[in-house]
Amino acid sequence: MSSKPFIDENFLLQNKTAQKLYHNCAKDLPIIDYHCHLPAKEIAEDINFKNLTHIWLAGDHYKWRALRTCGEHERLITGEAPDKEKFLAWARTVPKTLKNPLFHWTHLELRNPFGITDRLLNEENAESIWEECNEMLQQPEFSARGILKKNEVKVVGTSDDPTDSLEHHAKLKTQEMGVKVVPTFRPDSGMEIEQSEKFVDWVKKLEQASDTDITTFQDFLAALKQRHDVFNELGCRASDHGIEYPHSESFSENQVSGIFSKVMRKQMIDKEDAEIFKSAFLYYCGVMDREKDWVMQLHIGPIRNNNFRMMKKAGKDAGFDSIGDAPMGKSLSKLLNRLDSDDNLPKTILYNSNPKDNELFSTMIGNFQDGSVPGKVQHGPPWWFLDQKDGMERHIESLSSMSILYEFVGMTTDSRSFLSYSRHDYFRRILCNILGTEVEEGLLPSDLDLLNSYITKICFTNANAFFRFEV
Repeated sequence: MSSKPFIDENFLLQNKTAQKLYHNCAKDLPIIDYHCHLPAKEIAEDINFKNLTHIWLAGDHYKWRALRTCGEHERLITGEAPDKEKFLAWARTVPKTLKNPLFHWTHLELRNPFGITDRLLNEENAESIWEECNEMLQQPEFSARGILKKNEVKVVGTSDDPTDSLEHHAKLKTQEMGVKVVPTFRPDSGMEIEQSEKFVDWVKKLEQASDTDITTFQDFLAALKQRHDVFNELGCRASDHGIEYPHSESFSENQVSGIFSKVMRKQMIDKEDAEIFKSAFLYYCGVMDREKDWVMQLHIGPIRNNNFRMMKKAGKDAGFDSIGDAPMGKSLSKLLNRLDSDDNLPKTILYNSNPKDNELFSTMIGNFQDGSVPGKVQHGPPWWFLDQKDGMERHIESLSSMSILYEFVGMTTDSRSFLSYSRHDYFRRILCNILGTEVEEGLLPSDLDLLNSYITKICFTNANAFFRFEV
């Protein structure tokens, strides 16, 4: 019985046309990673990673969820176990992830940048892979910057709280290294008004960062605006907001000012007040983004930190999140409508975490295109639980059927790991395979110049123009 090789040069490319499109066009295009969670500090210091666990497992909640599911103890995941023991636990787990995207990602990440193509990671070969990769990680070309350059990354958009000092971004801006590293304005803590103590503490941090006294809601907006300006000076071209559903309640400035004052006086507010505040907060962030021609990114839908016991033990963002099923259509329309009606709608990317919302988002974006810029409102790339083969294919099909795939800004990693650039390659292979298959079925013309220009726009030039990165 013959079978195709696993993860060879034609991985996911199931016909000759797909292979031509990938190898002659998509493969070598530069990467614009406009949304991720890489630490700017590690790039500024150009660190070499201590070992494979440091670069590969730390902070990767996808892998953590698999480890827990396969019976590994928390000490081997987020706990105090030595790094080598954590890696060996992952090696034991990998063979069990067959048919899970982690099996593909793991071996793509061993292939790039380590060049390991002759083995599938398991408990038997874990020691040799550990030693081999750790030795490479001490070499200059495997430093933080070295890995970015090896992957032809031209832009990295990090995620940064408005109260961050941005000292590492300031340092990076003065250095020539062939990779543009820019901050992204991520003000989620400024929305969490129902957590009154944490909110007040964050407002105090915002006071210090902006050198602004904050006693009223207008002071609060002025301090946010001051930080927004600082981010802009350091190359920021986007905000980002993680929300469970679109907050779009009607509000007046008097209402919002009263709610803000209550919380600052440590008085209780109800759910209705919190919803009004969140709706106003999102709206005013959109206004600021519009003024600077930034992109407003809305990551919508997940239910975060479901397991309270484990959140206390392992902290937030530790792999206890799931797809949410909140209604989206009317509230999303209302949010975009209010901004649009006031001529304050910025360029916007909508990310859904539930695949049921693919068609909703792909059709919603068509309601708010105004000819000012191609693809002004985008159905963003598959994200979180959807950034795998099935999710990418379903997204491409819904977007191309119900909007214009040609104007799509392409893939991003949304990752905390320097090894995640294989996800761009994964997406490019899937895109080329879809187009190549339809050519061979007679559904698309066999015009390689047309198809190559299409792929180039989706994988590189659209994002470069949309975010004004100028690389």
